[in-house]
Amino acid sequence: MGRFSEKVAIVTGAAGGIGAAYAKALAAEGAAVMIADVTDEGSAEVVKEIEAAGGRAAWVHTDISSPESTKDMAEATKAEFGGIDYLVNNAAIYGTMEFNTLLDVDWDYYRKFMSVNMDGALLCCRAVKPHIRKGGAIVNQSSTAAWLYSGFYGLAKVGINGLTQQLAHEFGGRKVRVNAIAPGPTDTAATRTQVHESMIDGLLAGLALKRMGTPEDMVGACLFLLSDEASWITGQILDVDGGQVFRA
Repeated sequence: MGRFSEKVAIVTGAAGGIGAAYAKALAAEGAAVMIADVTDEGSAEVVKEIEAAGGRAAWVHTDISSPESTKDMAEATKAEFGGIDYLVNNAAIYGTMEFNTLLDVDWDYYRKFMSVNMDGALLCCRAVKPHIRKGGAIVNQSSTAAWLYSGFYGLAKVGINGLTQQLAHEFGGRKVRVNAIAPGPTDTAATRTQVHESMIDGLLAGLALKRMGTPEDMVGACLFLLSDEASWITGQILDVDGGQVFRA
């Protein structure tokens, strides 16, 4: 019996990378997991891997920038597994992200980007509100980019941090906790697309622990924040970053 036996979790953006690691770890500890992603093939593969390992999972095509799609996500999860206990807001535009400044980025692209990377977490929280059980928990995916110059990506993560703190109060009366994880430089396919190999040494030089993070480094923090072990922790942003940023 795992920490999450008889529990139900939604993980957005779980067709690969850190999201897939979250989903597999939750399933390994007993949760039934709904994979919510726009990538159907990857979602189906993660479900297959979870089921092959003896876990329970399903997937639903989800565009987190759409109120209708996020509502369908929540309703499909309740129909499939009987309820919702946990939500992990991991989905974001990252691997395919354009590089530009706030002053020059195309406005339509900026609005689409923010509709996913910031508003998407809020839409998913709004969608699960009618269904999430007392004692449940939500984990948002922030980033150390919130404390570094990172253009509109960093701005979206500042928004995620604020959203986490505000929703901690709004969900608190329902006895649902809301926290966030802020990963530092993490070795995923998306990061390898965004960060050229020649930049890695310079990036690691700024870390206290001089290695790239891995998806598995994020898993322990996520499971802890969802679990009853964190029953009096809410509204917090936990850096999992090898000491990239220090906040007093």
